[in-house]
Amino acid sequence: MSAQTDQHRTPDPLPPGRPGAAAVPDSVRSAAAWSWRLLLIGLTIAAGLWLVTQLKVIVVPIAVALLLTVLLTPLQRFFRRHLRMSRGLASGASLIALIVVVAGLVAIAGQQIVSGFQDLRDQAVEGFEQFTEWLADGPLGLDSTTISHWLDQAGTAVSENQDSIVSGALGAATTIGHVVAGALIALFCTFFFLLDGRTIWSWVVGLLPLRARDNVHQAGRRGIVTLAAYTRTQILVAAVDAVGIGIGAAFFVPSLALPLGILVFVGSFIPIVGAIVTGSIAVLVVLVAQGWVQALVMLGIVLLVQQIEGHILQPFLMGHAVSLHPVAVLLVVAAGSFAAGIVGALFAVPIAAVLNTVVLYLHGHDKFPELGTDDRVVVRGSPQPPVIARAEADLEDVGARRRTREGAGEDSAVVGPQDAGPVEDAPGEVR
Repeated sequence: MSAQTDQHRTPDPLPPGRPGAAAVPDSVRSAAAWSWRLLLIGLTIAAGLWLVTQLKVIVVPIAVALLLTVLLTPLQRFFRRHLRMSRGLASGASLIALIVVVAGLVAIAGQQIVSGFQDLRDQAVEGFEQFTEWLADGPLGLDSTTISHWLDQAGTAVSENQDSIVSGALGAATTIGHVVAGALIALFCTFFFLLDGRTIWSWVVGLLPLRARDNVHQAGRRGIVTLAAYTRTQILVAAVDAVGIGIGAAFFVPSLALPLGILVFVGSFIPIVGAIVTGSIAVLVVLVAQGWVQALVMLGIVLLVQQIEGHILQPFLMGHAVSLHPVAVLLVVAAGSFAAGIVGALFAVPIAAVLNTVVLYLHGHDKFPELGTDDRVVVRGSPQPPVIARAEADLEDVGARRRTREGAGEDSAVVGPQDAGPVEDAPGEVR
């Protein structure tokens, strides 16, 4: 009887106002909730990337200035501590030292290129003549008339596309103008980041809600430490790549070994990919100058240097510095280059490393617990926590008492605990 009753029982009525909601499984509801949130996050990221691409003339120099600031901060501290320079003078001296080093490298590389270009041009012409002879006498059996016809067609194609070549040259001139303007902005921002970096950061933190300021400040400190570790490690990795490939090139094209080493050093700031591209340029130069046998040897040297970077330097040094797996580094570089070209590939890894450190800290995982939380940012003119506000009021009261004693002719150098009152030090405040 009970079994028949259970079979003919009417289903429970649906909740009022939500027809059919009870029929949706919890897994579908959870998936829908995650979907619209992920969609909103994706749209926000896409809008941010679009805004960055529109303002890349400003954003890229600021990012370069931040990297230069992290790189030059130890030099500025050396000038201040050991040479007793003021903060402004030390910042200017650090920036001038950077400009002198870069200008010196460019001048030396340019001189080497000018001295070696004539020999390279003669070798390239000789190699081209040998190639045309091989086309005629080799297995292809092409006569000189066919080769001349191909060369004439190439010249005709160049002349027909002269307008596009001119427009490309004008576009290149515009790009050079943007690069010069960006370099000036980067140098200007670098100087003031070195001079007033703490003040600028305090202003940025002051724009946030009061409860979020300390967490953002502490996360930002750890992000800067990660960025500094990345910069130092990447300089070391780039130097190893440049020295290895430069020494290899010195055996085949001694006059161009230094320019090729500098090119590899600059290109290696794009992890994994940069050294491969610049190394391939070295192989092509050796191919033109010496032939395919020497080019194969140079290719072996480049591959050996890449193996050292990929299996020793990147996993141990870079992985320890930024806590990113080599696979993650490769995928981040690929995504950055796809989204923003060379600039995206250059800044993809440091951005990912800093975001990784910041997000982990905000979720309760501190990668640098030795930094502590004593360093605080106090934004002037904003409401402070009660402990800090009370401490500042007590300090002002002590100053008023001191000025009163000075006016009465008393000894103001002695201020006892009874004068200061029950001042409770704020957490992290440096007295």
